[in-house]
This record gives sequence, C-alpha cells and structure tokens, in this order.
Amino acid sequence: MRYLRLNRSMAAVFVLAVLSAAGCSSLAVPSHPAAGITAEEPSPPREGWWNIRFKIYWPDTSEKPSWYVDALLADRVVGPVLARHRRDLALWRFHRRAADDDSGHQFSLIFYGTPATARKIYKAIEANPLLEEMKTRGLVVRIACDDTDNIRRPGLEGQSDRHWSPVVQKSWPYFIMGVSEMWLDLVHRIADEERQTTEPATMEEIQERYRKINARVDELWGKEGGHAFLHHLNAVFGYEPVTVRGKYQVSF
Repeated sequence: MRYLRLNRSMAAVFVLAVLSAAGCSSLAVPSHPAAGITAEEPSPPREGWWNIRFKIYWPDTSEKPSWYVDALLADRVVGPVLARHRRDLALWRFHRRAADDDSGHQFSLIFYGTPATARKIYKAIEANPLLEEMKTRGLVVRIACDDTDNIRRPGLEGQSDRHWSPVVQKSWPYFIMGVSEMWLDLVHRIADEERQTTEPATMEEIQERYRKINARVDELWGKEGGHAFLHHLNAVFGYEPVTVRGKYQVSF
C-alpha cells in the first residue's frame, strides 16, 4: 500500500512538472471583464425614411382640390430625380392627401435611404426650374424637407401605420412602392402620348395638359381598377374576404 501511495505522489509531481514546463498552455483560465467596462453598444442606423412635402394652393376647401398638380409634380419634378437616384433608394412611395386642416392639399415623396442620399434628392428637386415657377405663381405654397442631421424614422416599419401588425408594417412599404411606381408610369405614358401632338409652352398650357392627364388616370382607375388592381390583389391573397373599415367583408 505504501508503494502505491508513493507512485501516485510521484505521478502527481510528474504531471505538475510537465505542465509547468509547457507553460500551462493547456489550462484555460476564464477571464473576467474589468470593472466598469460595458458591452459594446449597437451602432446607430445608417438609413431611414425621409419626406419632401409640397403644399398645394387650395383656397376654398368646399371646392375639389387641384389633384392634377400632384401628377404634374410627380412627372416633371420628382420623376426625373427618382430615375437618377433609383440605385440609392431601397424603397420609395408617394402620399397624396387633401383635408380641411393645416396641412391642406399636400403631395409627398417618401423614401428610404441614407442622410447623404436625402440631401442629394432634396437639392435636385428644389433646383427644378418648373418647381420654382410653380412656387412663384402660387401653385405650390410651401416645400418642407426633413432635417438630415439625424435619422428619426429608422427601420422598414418607420413610416407604416402603428395600428397594423409588425409583419404588415415591415412588408407594406414594398406594396405601396409598386402602387406608386404604376401610378407614376401611367401619368408618364399618358404625358408622352400628349407630347406627340404639341408641347405646352406656357404654365397655363402645362396646367391644362396635366388636368387632362389626371382625368385620364382617374378614368382608367374607375373603369379598370376593380379588376387590374383590386381583383388581382385579392387573387394574390387567395381570394379571402377582407374587412373594410372594420365593418364590411368584401371580395373582389
């Protein structure tokens, strides 16, 4: 028994000697962060949502707004800038509204990108000579751009309705970009057809041209929107009924 204990003692000494000679490289000693050092904070967002809003002259809210001005701004002011910066934009859309409040009749371009891209787009749009003339004549009352010094609406859901479920908030921007793209394309194609006859020379002629263009788009929406838009949208979702304004269920 004494011989066995001696051998065990010698074995232990031998193992310690080997580990010491190897510098104890095989012993992993857990390291503890020094007091006061915190985990690395997430980096700030690099992209976000930006708006440029055009307030349009609407003196009498009992009268119909001049919706044709939206089409004019989209085709001749915003459209060329979008085409030039398309690669810089992950998402974009239009917003049109008219209500008897402080905002009144307003047409907006809303897009997702970096602050640098926002500054480029704002500068290009505001430098448009036609827009300057529309401001001078009072057709466009005010232009408002977001402050590019900080990103206030990061994330895909940053411009979506907060009442929607989170997955819809994040997916919806892709849908509305497609809708905006088609509306802009309709305006542009009809404008191209009109240009084959005569090119308007004065602001009055330009306004009259876009009144006709807007009326044709409205007519197409009224006649074909039910099938081309609503029916096929419903088909994508398997023809399931949809609740409209929380009261009615319809299928297109």
